[in-house]
Amino acid sequence: MHICLQNLNVIKSKIKGIINTKQLKIEPQIVAVTKTFTLSKFKPLLENGHIHFGENKIQEVENKWSEIVNRFTHFKLHMIGRLQSNKAKKAVELFDYIHSLDSSSLALKINKYEKELNKKTKLFIQVNVAYESQKSGIPLDELDNFFYYCTKELSLNIIGLMILPPINQDPNRYFKILRDKSRELKLFDLSMGMSSDYIEAIENESTFLRLGTAIFGERKI
Repeated sequence: MHICLQNLNVIKSKIKGIINTKQLKIEPQIVAVTKTFTLSKFKPLLENGHIHFGENKIQEVENKWSEIVNRFTHFKLHMIGRLQSNKAKKAVELFDYIHSLDSSSLALKINKYEKELNKKTKLFIQVNVAYESQKSGIPLDELDNFFYYCTKELSLNIIGLMILPPINQDPNRYFKILRDKSRELKLFDLSMGMSSDYIEAIENESTFLRLGTAIFGERKI
């Protein structure tokens, strides 16, 4: 068995163990983050029926996935990196999910291109829970107004919230804040947890884990 499939199976076993131990009701989906990895690295996952894959650059998707589309049809692509407004049309074309909706200007562009392309995209609002100046995302105290604007004025398909918690801090605190906020907004999905903190994310009822190195190993950039 290919190493990426072995790693994925280990992660799935850990997830089931946590769910059983904590008596959780939600089993999260795993978004295999394939950014910078070649097809040979993640092809075994496609062949094994894995559904969710994540990328963070439009150009990389165009170069890498155009060939894959002709050979596999079951997968869903997730935009997990920061998305500039001028790349919104391509993002709507290429992706099934966008995890990084972080501004009114981007929301407006997505709305425009969804109408042009007659396609609805599943969207997560990226929330800057810790108010970090170097990170994008909607500040927590502005989230209610932004959510209302996206859903009521633009009729965007907001399915959940996304977070990148502060580095070198306990992520539990921030995951819990986002989980509680999602419940308040009556949203089901949460995009929380990467290779370094997915255990804590599962315990806080994340529905989508964004995992790259845990599946494929370290990136050579």
